Amino acid sequence: MLADYHLHTEFSDDSVYAVDDVCRDAIRLNLNEICITDHVDYGIKPDVDHPELAPIVEGEPALNVDYERYFPALAEARDRYATDLTLKRGLELGVQRHTIPRYEQLLERWSGEMDFAILSVHQVDDAEFWTGDFQRGRTQREYNDAYYNELLEVVSHYSGYSVLGHLDLIKRYDPAGIYPFEKNRDVIAEILTRVIADGKGIEVNTSSFRYGLPDLQPCTEILALYRDLGGTIVTIGSDSHKPEHLGSYLALVRRRLAALGYTSWCTFEGWEPVFHPMNA
Repeated sequence: MLADYHLHTEFSDDSVYAVDDVCRDAIRLNLNEICITDHVDYGIKPDVDHPELAPIVEGEPALNVDYERYFPALAEARDRYATDLTLKRGLELGVQRHTIPRYEQLLERWSGEMDFAILSVHQVDDAEFWTGDFQRGRTQREYNDAYYNELLEVVSHYSGYSVLGHLDLIKRYDPAGIYPFEKNRDVIAEILTRVIADGKGIEVNTSSFRYGLPDLQPCTEILALYRDLGGTIVTIGSDSHKPEHLGSYLALVRRRLAALGYTSWCTFEGWEPVFHPMNA
């Protein structure tokens, strides 16, 4: 079985990949299951009813998912391709400590239409990582510490998610190179302990390969720590935004997880993890 649990489509501000094309390509690639997880980033982007508040990126307003169109479109695609593909409905929530109430309102309205949600920290104090705005003016230690402390604060006060996305994301945008795991080990252990206590999981994000990172994301030290702390809920996702990303490295990551001692990986059904043997 192959399942890709981190996909972006035309409903994300950073993708034009049509839902129908994602489904057809997934079938062509022999994927059995996908979960579409388009972006919501309160603090940075407004909802579609306030385009005048949106930042302009490449000439277009950057907006959150249009929920009123998104969930019906996914439901229609799920039914249309049901013979050949299982499609689950999700979101990627770019949570910050000060935006938690917005996500609580969001899930109160839409959780019944969903199977799954990724919790990611893409920015701190509304400063983006991918632009370098957050790192600018800080030392490598300062922005790494601030990132993990923000993530700990978020998971300590918010549980409306299924898995943590690309837990060591800051590595992807670190101009100084890879910051040693041991320097943030204690706070990462606190994060994982809270995740496990809340019955949540983590993802392995296969975009590490296309970003040229030297290890998995999260790194093998984090995956080993999660395992040692008793964590068992692991999803695998490509973080696809384009056809060439879809389904990439899923089988390879499962082999890496098996080598680390994991015996199962997960999909989700109605917010509940479904465990699959690592070799199935």
